[in-house]
Amino acid sequence: MQAQQITPGAFHYPAFLDAAAQERLAQEIADVIAAAPLFTSRMPKSGLPMSVRMTNCGPLGWMSDKDRGYRYEPRHPETGAPWAPIPQMLLDIWDELTAYPKSPEACLVNVYAADAKMGLHQDRDEADVAAPILSLSLGADCRFRLGGRKRADKTTALTLSSGDALILSGPARLCFHGVDRILPSILTPLPAPLAGQGARVNLTLRRVT
Repeated sequence: MQAQQITPGAFHYPAFLDAAAQERLAQEIADVIAAAPLFTSRMPKSGLPMSVRMTNCGPLGWMSDKDRGYRYEPRHPETGAPWAPIPQMLLDIWDELTAYPKSPEACLVNVYAADAKMGLHQDRDEADVAAPILSLSLGADCRFRLGGRKRADKTTALTLSSGDALILSGPARLCFHGVDRILPSILTPLPAPLAGQGARVNLTLRRVT
C-alpha cells in the first residue's frame, strides 16, 4: 500500500482497509463497545463535555474529567472493569504499518455524531513519544487538519475516509491535529456491526509507557 506523505513523519494510507476488512474491524469494535460502553469525557477545569463519545481497549485507556484532566487509566470510568483487549487485527495492522518494536498499550475509540468535531491538540500524555500514533477511520468522511508543533503554525487539511490509515511519527509525532467537521456530503454509513452508533468511528493506537 502506497503511503502519501503529508509532512515529514505524517503518512496517509488511503483505502488501506477494503470493505470486507472494514466489516471485520467494525465487528471487533462493536464487541469492544459491548464490553466497555461508550462514555463522554469532560474538559479539564471547565468540565464541559467533549462532542465525541469514546471508549478504549488495551491495558490502558485515555480519558479526561474536570478534576483530574487528561490521563490514562487501567479501568473504565463508569463500570470499573478493565478495558477489553486490543483486537489482534489491530495489533497486526500496527506491526505492518509502524514496524515499531513494542506493542500499543491503548486504543482510543472515538465515535463522532454528524455534528461532532475535535479541536487542534497534541497527543502528549504518553511517556513514549518515540512511538508512532496509528489512526484508522470507519464511516463518514471528515475534514482532518494537521499543523506543526505550535498551535499557531500553519495547518494542512485533508479528507479522511472510511478504511483510511494515518500515521504520525518522528517529527510529526507531536504536531497539532484535529477534526474540523464531518463532511455531510459524503456520509458513508458505518459498517453494519456499528450501525446506529454515530456517523464516524476513529481508532487511535498509542504506546503509553
